[in-house]
Amino acid sequence: MKLLLIEDNKELRETMTRFLKNEGYSVLESESGEEGLATFQVTPVDLVLLDIMLPGIDGFQVCQRIREQSMVPLIMITAKSEDHDKILGLDVGADDYLVKPFSNKELAARIRAITRRLAIETEYEYHVEGLSLDSRRYEVKLKEEPVHLTKKEFDLLHHFMEHPNQIFTRDHLLDVVWGIDYYGDFRTVDSHIKRLREKLQTEEALNWQIKTVWGKGYLFEVNNK
Repeated sequence: MKLLLIEDNKELRETMTRFLKNEGYSVLESESGEEGLATFQVTPVDLVLLDIMLPGIDGFQVCQRIREQSMVPLIMITAKSEDHDKILGLDVGADDYLVKPFSNKELAARIRAITRRLAIETEYEYHVEGLSLDSRRYEVKLKEEPVHLTKKEFDLLHHFMEHPNQIFTRDHLLDVVWGIDYYGDFRTVDSHIKRLREKLQTEEALNWQIKTVWGKGYLFEVNNK
């Protein structure tokens, strides 16, 4: 498994690299956001470890640029423990975060958790009338045309299509898509679903919809013809 570590603190970067290599990972190192993006462009990696406080462009900007082209698993590393920094990191596309100082055991556990989650996926493609989702390629098409979704929008649609005709509360969707440590409110779910619906609009009625169930939550309703 190949990791890209973007961290400007030389001592921490070398310590993390040494530990990760001992754990059996291949590690590419970058000391700035620009360098990390350049490496990412030319070398496929399986996971990105990304510091927030970087010289030049910061980790939030790096994460946004990576998400414009890839849904590779990404863990943010931050010296900040404030909730708004964690929330912003998750909102721009991070899958998880580590707050400095952290132990090597916690670092390894976070990586294992993400790779374990990916490994248990047994079904990768989902199809309903006019809509398809490929979770391996992180690709959504509506009537054969690509639909550009943010990571959270993609994760919401993935969860809906994986469990059609099942009602999910906003609380459940926050836990599944944003994580149990997320401290945002239910309006976050509502605003993301609103944007997701807008991106999936068609001129003709199809046999599915993201439906609001008042007082309960949302479901991806599919009427099999």
